[in-house]
Amino acid sequence: MAESHLNGSYYGPSIPPRSKTYHRHGRGSSCNPCSCLFGCLCNCFFKIIFTLLFILGVIALVLWLVLRPNKVKFYVTDATLTQFDLSNTNNTIHYDLALNMTIRNPNKRIGIYYDSIEARAMYQGQRFASTNFQPFYQGHKNTSSLHPVFKGQSLVLLGDREKSNYNNEKNLGVYEMEVKLYMRIRLKAGWIKTHKIKPKIECDFKVPLDSSGRSSSANFEETRCHLDW
Repeated sequence: MAESHLNGSYYGPSIPPRSKTYHRHGRGSSCNPCSCLFGCLCNCFFKIIFTLLFILGVIALVLWLVLRPNKVKFYVTDATLTQFDLSNTNNTIHYDLALNMTIRNPNKRIGIYYDSIEARAMYQGQRFASTNFQPFYQGHKNTSSLHPVFKGQSLVLLGDREKSNYNNEKNLGVYEMEVKLYMRIRLKAGWIKTHKIKPKIECDFKVPLDSSGRSSSANFEETRCHLDW
Protein backbone atom coordinates (compact mmCIF):
# COMPACT_ATOMS: atom_id res chain seq x y z
CA MET A 1 0.00 0.00 0.00
CA ALA A 2 2.83 2.32 0.87
CA GLU A 3 4.59 1.64 -2.43
CA SER A 4 1.52 2.30 -4.51
CA HIS A 5 1.08 5.55 -2.65
CA LEU A 6 4.60 6.64 -3.47
CA ASN A 7 4.20 5.81 -7.15
CA GLY A 8 1.11 8.00 -7.50
CA SER A 9 1.26 11.58 -8.75
CA TYR A 10 1.74 14.23 -6.06
CA TYR A 11 1.10 17.84 -6.79
CA GLY A 12 1.40 19.40 -3.36
CA PRO A 13 -1.08 21.80 -1.84
CA SER A 14 -3.30 23.73 -4.20
CA ILE A 15 -2.26 27.34 -5.01
CA PRO A 16 -5.09 29.84 -4.78
CA PRO A 17 -5.65 31.97 -7.92
CA ARG A 18 -4.15 35.50 -7.98
CA SER A 19 -6.66 38.08 -7.12
CA LYS A 20 -7.06 40.84 -9.66
CA THR A 21 -6.60 44.29 -8.28
CA TYR A 22 -8.07 47.39 -9.90
CA HIS A 23 -6.71 50.89 -9.29
CA ARG A 24 -9.46 53.44 -9.40
CA HIS A 25 -8.19 56.91 -10.21
CA GLY A 26 -9.60 59.57 -7.99
CA ARG A 27 -10.95 62.73 -9.48
CA GLY A 28 -8.43 64.90 -7.71
CA SER A 29 -5.38 63.07 -9.01
CA SER A 30 -6.14 63.50 -12.68
CA CYS A 31 -4.43 66.42 -14.50
CA ASN A 32 -5.41 67.81 -17.82
CA PRO A 33 -2.20 68.51 -19.78
CA CYS A 34 -3.44 71.92 -20.95
CA SER A 35 -4.48 73.09 -17.48
CA CYS A 36 -1.23 71.83 -15.95
CA LEU A 37 0.82 73.69 -18.57
CA PHE A 38 -1.21 76.87 -18.07
CA GLY A 39 -0.76 76.72 -14.31
CA CYS A 40 2.98 76.20 -14.67
CA LEU A 41 3.29 79.15 -17.05
CA CYS A 42 1.28 81.42 -14.74
CA ASN A 43 3.40 80.40 -11.79
CA CYS A 44 6.62 81.14 -13.69
CA PHE A 45 5.22 84.45 -14.98
CA PHE A 46 4.34 85.74 -11.52
CA LYS A 47 7.70 84.67 -10.16
CA ILE A 48 9.47 86.58 -12.93
CA ILE A 49 7.33 89.70 -12.37
CA PHE A 50 7.93 89.58 -8.62
CA THR A 51 11.67 89.18 -9.15
CA LEU A 52 11.81 92.12 -11.57
CA LEU A 53 9.83 94.36 -9.21
CA PHE A 54 12.10 93.41 -6.36
CA ILE A 55 15.21 94.19 -8.41
CA LEU A 56 13.78 97.54 -9.56
CA GLY A 57 12.88 98.40 -5.99
CA VAL A 58 16.40 97.66 -4.82
CA ILE A 59 17.89 99.75 -7.65
CA ALA A 60 15.55 102.67 -6.87
CA LEU A 61 16.46 102.48 -3.18
CA VAL A 62 20.18 102.44 -3.94
CA LEU A 63 19.87 105.40 -6.33
CA TRP A 64 17.88 107.36 -3.77
CA LEU A 65 20.44 106.65 -1.04
CA VAL A 66 23.30 107.66 -3.33
CA LEU A 67 21.74 110.71 -4.99
CA ARG A 68 19.44 111.96 -2.21
CA PRO A 69 17.37 114.12 -4.63
CA ASN A 70 15.95 117.43 -3.41
CA LYS A 71 13.31 119.62 -4.98
CA VAL A 72 14.42 122.39 -7.29
CA LYS A 73 13.45 125.81 -5.94
CA PHE A 74 11.97 128.62 -8.03
CA TYR A 75 11.71 132.24 -6.90
CA VAL A 76 10.44 135.55 -8.23
CA THR A 77 13.09 137.86 -6.79
CA ASP A 78 11.99 141.13 -8.40
CA ALA A 79 9.15 142.51 -10.51
CA THR A 80 8.78 145.79 -12.34
CA LEU A 81 5.39 146.93 -13.58
CA THR A 82 5.32 150.22 -15.49
CA GLN A 83 2.00 149.86 -17.28
CA PHE A 84 -1.18 147.93 -16.62
CA ASP A 85 -4.22 149.66 -18.09
CA LEU A 86 -7.55 147.99 -18.82
CA SER A 87 -9.79 149.54 -21.46
CA ASN A 88 -13.46 149.32 -20.51
CA THR A 89 -14.59 149.69 -24.11
CA ASN A 90 -12.88 146.69 -25.71
CA ASN A 91 -11.50 144.67 -22.71
CA THR A 92 -7.90 145.22 -23.81
CA ILE A 93 -5.05 145.33 -21.31
CA HIS A 94 -1.93 147.34 -22.08
CA TYR A 95 0.93 145.96 -20.00
CA ASP A 96 4.67 146.27 -19.37
CA LEU A 97 5.91 143.72 -16.84
CA ALA A 98 9.48 142.52 -16.25
CA LEU A 99 10.50 139.81 -13.79
CA ASN A 100 13.70 138.46 -12.33
CA MET A 101 13.47 134.78 -11.44
CA THR A 102 15.96 132.31 -10.02
CA ILE A 103 16.12 128.52 -10.26
CA ARG A 104 18.11 126.84 -7.50
CA ASN A 105 19.30 123.26 -7.98
CA PRO A 106 20.38 122.07 -4.50
CA ASN A 107 21.37 118.55 -5.58
CA LYS A 108 25.00 117.49 -5.32
CA ARG A 109 24.94 114.82 -8.03
CA ILE A 110 22.01 115.72 -10.29
CA GLY A 111 22.10 118.12 -13.24
CA ILE A 112 19.07 119.34 -15.17
CA TYR A 113 18.51 119.80 -18.90
CA TYR A 114 15.85 122.47 -19.52
CA ASP A 115 14.77 121.47 -23.02
CA SER A 116 11.92 124.00 -23.19
CA ILE A 117 10.48 126.68 -20.91
CA GLU A 118 7.34 128.73 -21.52
CA ALA A 119 6.39 131.54 -19.13
CA ARG A 120 2.74 132.66 -19.05
CA ALA A 121 1.62 135.86 -17.34
CA MET A 122 -1.83 135.57 -15.77
CA TYR A 123 -4.24 138.08 -14.26
CA GLN A 124 -7.31 136.85 -12.38
CA GLY A 125 -7.12 133.50 -14.14
CA GLN A 126 -6.74 135.01 -17.62
CA ARG A 127 -3.53 134.71 -19.62
CA PHE A 128 -2.52 138.02 -21.16
CA ALA A 129 1.07 137.28 -22.32
CA SER A 130 3.64 134.51 -22.79
CA THR A 131 7.30 134.14 -23.71
CA ASN A 132 9.75 131.30 -24.33
CA PHE A 133 13.37 130.73 -23.29
CA GLN A 134 16.32 129.05 -24.94
CA PRO A 135 17.23 125.56 -23.71
CA PHE A 136 20.10 125.31 -21.23
CA TYR A 137 21.80 122.93 -18.82
CA GLN A 138 22.01 123.56 -15.10
CA GLY A 139 24.76 121.85 -13.15
CA HIS A 140 24.52 120.48 -9.63
CA LYS A 141 24.34 122.96 -6.72
CA ASN A 142 23.85 125.81 -9.16
CA THR A 143 21.57 128.84 -9.42
CA SER A 144 20.30 130.00 -12.83
CA SER A 145 18.40 133.19 -13.65
CA LEU A 146 15.45 133.91 -15.92
CA HIS A 147 14.36 137.39 -17.00
CA PRO A 148 10.92 137.18 -18.62
CA VAL A 149 9.60 140.42 -20.09
CA PHE A 150 5.95 140.89 -21.05
CA LYS A 151 5.10 144.00 -23.01
CA GLY A 152 2.21 144.74 -25.37
CA GLN A 153 -1.55 144.53 -25.35
CA SER A 154 -3.98 141.64 -25.11
CA LEU A 155 -7.70 140.97 -25.07
CA VAL A 156 -8.92 139.54 -21.76
CA LEU A 157 -12.42 138.46 -20.84
CA LEU A 158 -13.07 139.78 -17.34
CA GLY A 159 -16.46 139.64 -15.68
CA ASP A 160 -18.01 142.37 -13.55
CA ARG A 161 -16.43 140.94 -10.40
CA GLU A 162 -12.95 140.79 -11.95
CA LYS A 163 -13.31 144.34 -13.26
CA SER A 164 -14.30 145.50 -9.80
CA ASN A 165 -11.18 143.79 -8.38
CA TYR A 166 -9.08 145.52 -11.01
CA ASN A 167 -10.45 148.94 -10.06
CA ASN A 168 -9.75 148.25 -6.38
CA GLU A 169 -6.17 147.20 -7.14
CA LYS A 170 -5.71 150.22 -9.38
CA ASN A 171 -6.73 152.50 -6.54
CA LEU A 172 -4.35 150.70 -4.17
CA GLY A 173 -1.54 150.73 -6.73
CA VAL A 174 -0.75 147.04 -6.19
CA TYR A 175 -1.76 144.21 -8.54
CA GLU A 176 -2.00 140.52 -7.78
CA MET A 177 -0.54 138.52 -10.67
CA GLU A 178 0.61 135.04 -11.46
CA VAL A 179 3.31 133.58 -13.69
CA LYS A 180 3.23 129.92 -14.70
CA LEU A 181 6.24 128.08 -16.10
CA TYR A 182 5.64 125.07 -18.34
CA MET A 183 8.75 122.98 -18.81
CA ARG A 184 10.20 119.89 -20.36
CA ILE A 185 13.26 118.80 -18.44
CA ARG A 186 15.59 115.80 -18.11
CA LEU A 187 17.60 114.84 -15.06
CA LYS A 188 21.23 113.77 -15.38
CA ALA A 189 23.10 111.73 -12.77
CA GLY A 190 26.50 110.59 -14.00
CA TRP A 191 25.92 108.87 -17.33
CA ILE A 192 22.22 108.28 -16.61
CA LYS A 193 19.63 110.58 -18.19
CA THR A 194 15.93 110.32 -17.48
CA HIS A 195 13.11 110.67 -19.96
CA LYS A 196 11.46 114.08 -20.32
CA ILE A 197 9.52 115.32 -17.31
CA LYS A 198 6.85 118.02 -17.50
CA PRO A 199 6.72 119.96 -14.23
CA LYS A 200 4.51 123.01 -13.80
CA ILE A 201 5.57 125.96 -11.66
CA GLU A 202 3.10 128.52 -10.30
CA CYS A 203 4.25 131.87 -8.92
CA ASP A 204 1.74 134.17 -7.22
CA PHE A 205 2.98 137.64 -6.35
CA LYS A 206 1.95 141.24 -5.78
CA VAL A 207 3.62 143.97 -7.79
CA PRO A 208 3.26 147.72 -7.07
CA LEU A 209 2.71 150.48 -9.59
CA ASP A 210 2.85 154.15 -8.54
CA SER A 211 0.69 156.93 -9.96
CA SER A 212 3.48 158.17 -12.24
CA GLY A 213 3.70 154.80 -14.01
CA ARG A 214 6.99 153.89 -12.40
CA SER A 215 7.22 150.70 -10.47
CA SER A 216 8.56 150.73 -6.92
CA SER A 217 10.53 147.49 -7.12
CA ALA A 218 12.06 148.18 -3.71
CA ASN A 219 8.68 147.35 -2.19
CA PHE A 220 8.47 144.00 -3.95
CA GLU A 221 8.59 140.97 -1.70
CA GLU A 222 10.49 137.94 -2.96
CA THR A 223 8.12 135.06 -3.65
CA ARG A 224 8.79 131.35 -3.69
CA CYS A 225 6.95 129.44 -6.40
CA HIS A 226 5.01 126.21 -6.09
CA LEU A 227 6.41 123.21 -7.96
CA ASP A 228 3.97 120.59 -9.24
CA TRP A 229 5.43 117.41 -10.75
